[in-house]
Amino acid sequence: MLTFLLQRLGFAALTLCVISVLAFVIIQLPPGDFVDTYIANLSASGSSVSQAEAEALRRLYGLDQPIWVQYFKWISRVLVGDFGESMEWRRPVSEVIGDRLWMTVLISFFALILTWGIALPIGVISAVRQYSVADYVFTFVSFIGLAIPNFLLALVIMYVAFRYFGVNAGGLFSQEFELAPWSWAKVWDLVKHLPLPGLILALAGTAQLVRIMRANLLDELRKPYVVTARAKGLPERRVIVKYPVRAALNPFASTIAYLFPYLVSGSVIVSIVLSLPTVGPLLVKALIAQDMFLAGTIILLLGALTVVGTFISDLVLMWIDPRIRHQME
Repeated sequence: MLTFLLQRLGFAALTLCVISVLAFVIIQLPPGDFVDTYIANLSASGSSVSQAEAEALRRLYGLDQPIWVQYFKWISRVLVGDFGESMEWRRPVSEVIGDRLWMTVLISFFALILTWGIALPIGVISAVRQYSVADYVFTFVSFIGLAIPNFLLALVIMYVAFRYFGVNAGGLFSQEFELAPWSWAKVWDLVKHLPLPGLILALAGTAQLVRIMRANLLDELRKPYVVTARAKGLPERRVIVKYPVRAALNPFASTIAYLFPYLVSGSVIVSIVLSLPTVGPLLVKALIAQDMFLAGTIILLLGALTVVGTFISDLVLMWIDPRIRHQME
């Protein structure tokens, strides 16, 4: 098992290296660079920048060097915890991201817990009571959840909350706590605002996992060992929960590998709609401005979350399925 974990960690490090290269290269694929975007914005506002000033800016940020030189300078600083300086904000990237990264992780983790907490029991009920009224209702709701984009659902909820209740459903903090230092009162205010964006992000993933859990459990319930357990007179709850549900959890658990990054990437548009203080809006602005240090760092960190999600998925599969543990020994 130790060998397996070491192999996974090695693959994770290699994956992050590839992600960093791809992110850095793709960000610079559009024509021009940050200085060109900066000059275009100034020209739109009636100002101008001379050629000498533009060249000085490129030398300042190292944009006059080949792309591979820029990458190695950036990644060498990243390895020691220095993510460089944001060109647009003119501040260290770590300061610009600040609490936004932790807010992104918090919202995504909360959405993941909600997804599992809702999808698991609903999937079990739909499979055990196949073709019942409850199964049809859950199936209908699941298809609706798959069909409606998260950002559209966020817009509908914001409209209903403001139109009929006079409440602003956006943001993670009340107005008096937005710029206030951290305190127990601010933490409690965050807890009160967290369920709405978490639920919005969880709904699409929940609908998908309900269908997966239902299909897996229906397949397990038809296997001979379940028929034998029922023939021996075991209680129905024990027959279902003891083995079929646990076996059906294997594909369910493997979805963590893509569900966690899906929640993180899905939070980008939802964060813009709900005005959430996450890295989503920052990433969009950085990509538009071609702020490669800020955008590259955010993409690298999101890639790290993807790798972490895959690693957690492997650990959960080893925990719920003894056969996988035996194969690793």
